[in-house]
Amino acid sequence: MATPPPPGPQQPEGQYPPPGMPPSAPGVPPGTPGMPPGAYPYPQQTPYPAPYPAPYQPWGQGYSPYNSPAPVNGLAISALVLGILCFLPAVGLVLGIVALAQIKKRGERGKGMAVGGMVMSSIGVVLLAVMVATGGARDFWDGFRDAANDSGGSGSAFSLSKGECFDAPGGSLEGVAYDVDKVPCAGKHDAEVFADFKMSGGDSYPGDSAVTDDADKKCYALADTYAMDAWAVPENVDVYYFTPTSQSWRLGDREVTCLFGNTDAKGSLSGSLRNDATTLDADQLAYLNAAHGINAAMDAAPDEEYVEDDLPGHKKWAAKMADALTEQAGALRRHTFAPAAGKRVAVLVKDMELSQKEWAQAAKAQDADTFYAHYEKGMKLIDPKKTVTTRKALGLATTPPAYDEYGGGESGGEGGTGAEV
Repeated sequence: MATPPPPGPQQPEGQYPPPGMPPSAPGVPPGTPGMPPGAYPYPQQTPYPAPYPAPYQPWGQGYSPYNSPAPVNGLAISALVLGILCFLPAVGLVLGIVALAQIKKRGERGKGMAVGGMVMSSIGVVLLAVMVATGGARDFWDGFRDAANDSGGSGSAFSLSKGECFDAPGGSLEGVAYDVDKVPCAGKHDAEVFADFKMSGGDSYPGDSAVTDDADKKCYALADTYAMDAWAVPENVDVYYFTPTSQSWRLGDREVTCLFGNTDAKGSLSGSLRNDATTLDADQLAYLNAAHGINAAMDAAPDEEYVEDDLPGHKKWAAKMADALTEQAGALRRHTFAPAAGKRVAVLVKDMELSQKEWAQAAKAQDADTFYAHYEKGMKLIDPKKTVTTRKALGLATTPPAYDEYGGGESGGEGGTGAEV
């Protein structure tokens, strides 16, 4: 038998049949001299690669050339992810427990992931319990909610309280606010917070116009509860507000913050505008409360400017004025003022009572001319200029506003209509 040639550099030993053996034969034929029947002198060999494309892949016998690793359990991966993110820790803990059971039963991989997820989720559960017990969870939600407020769901949050002052980035109080810098009210600042309230409504955002209208109406109405002496509010001050956005509304934000700001975008405020029960004395409060009562009635005037166009409506308004003057004159008489201011207030009360009679007659007028006659007399008796000396005695501002209160807004405070006590 001839000796096969030694293997070449790219021909490993045992990879080729002996000389003379057909390439397609797996070995020498049975019955070769010196070999037992049915035996082959060489181990079964892999056939030569076909010189033409084979009808199937070399490893296409239904198994892979290498051992396949066991699959990783999907719940173990989920448990690990939830544990790392600390999101829904209780769910991550349950997934980890279920994953361990499945891994043991199915022979899958991922035990380390499941255990790691369980450990981190357990820590998350403990932290969540502590936060709930100490109120930290609510603080976290408030912070998250405020982060969306006035910023469309992005940017840093800010929280403003009544009586605080701040500077806005760029000095503008219009557009979307992402953040503000709180500063002392004693110095220069862009705005001062005078009130806040929560809007009502369901999950659906009511729209920019509805939110703005509600904020405009309520903020102007609340302005004189903070700055009770409207005469002390500078002419270049108007009302602004922060409102929820459509994005923050979906997160539960309903808060509107009412502000005083300069009508000049390049201007600023200096000092606090606050004058209410926290800054005024008893005599000043009694006087301003009476003024507000009368001005509230004054603001109930009919929409029709001319009496001829709505005599019944003007008569109802005159009746309200007469009632308000009676009530507020009585309140001023019942209050004991300091001697210096008491004399001036007494004179003012007499004028109020005379004005009340004229308004009562206007309420009974049968025609527009009669109404005008009593209306003009009643208005002159409560002319704002007649209150200057009383205000001076009380230590209040003495310069009547020359414009509609708070920059022409629809206020219910004194000064806007010219009525004053």
